[in-house]
Amino acid sequence: MEYELSDILFAFGLTLFAGLSTGIGSTIAFFAKHTNTKFLSVALGFSAGVMIYVSFVEIFFKAKESLVEAVGYYTGSWITVASFFGGIALIAIIDKVIPSTENPHEIKLIEDAEHGSKKNKKLMRMGIFTALAIAIHNFPEGLATFTAALSDPNLGIAIAVAIAIHNIPEGIAVSVPIVYATGNKRKAFTLSFLSGLAEPIGALVGYLILLPFLSELTFGILFAGVAGIMVFISIDELLPAAREYGEHHLSIYGLIAGMVIMSVSLLLFI
Repeated sequence: MEYELSDILFAFGLTLFAGLSTGIGSTIAFFAKHTNTKFLSVALGFSAGVMIYVSFVEIFFKAKESLVEAVGYYTGSWITVASFFGGIALIAIIDKVIPSTENPHEIKLIEDAEHGSKKNKKLMRMGIFTALAIAIHNFPEGLATFTAALSDPNLGIAIAVAIAIHNIPEGIAVSVPIVYATGNKRKAFTLSFLSGLAEPIGALVGYLILLPFLSELTFGILFAGVAGIMVFISIDELLPAAREYGEHHLSIYGLIAGMVIMSVSLLLFI
């Protein structure tokens, strides 16, 4: 597959935008006195709705089309399903390797950190390991955004926005413990910022390693895997976090809103 330089740069730009949204979370952690749990609940539900809808309705079937064209209907259909669950298995393994105490999707409230301000060493360790955990999670997300944007710029924008929304509380998760451990906002912001850079690094790896070999077959396998990764992130991480941040119904309202907006945006660009 041949791509214009402008398409590749656009895909990189979207990935960079999504990854560096952790910095927005850092900024919120520095200046907000209280966590707006209702807003985060709706926002995370919205992000999950976008990801789930676009994965099942758009990405999965685009992957299947590529694979059917490459190897035929029967084999292509089986490879699509295998690649989808392979993506789920990959992100599940990454999630399993990261200790739950440093899991970036364990919710952190701005006001809660004040109660642990004396446990500086433990808080600092938590912040550093959370930054590392986010970087590991963000790597496949960056690859997902980059691949989607190359296939369809409008699809790439939708995925980048959804991932950016869910990166905001991750930025809070890194910054809160480091700020209260050290009092150094610059260090907290830097670590949060660097953890978000894993997304464009994932895109860079995709560009350097995968792009030269991107045929209909490899594209279909990769795209189906991306759909699996996004569904797992939504069900295992975003929705549980959304429910913990706010009322159960708020996260569901956000989920439905994300699906509606995603479906309408796809229809507008048919």
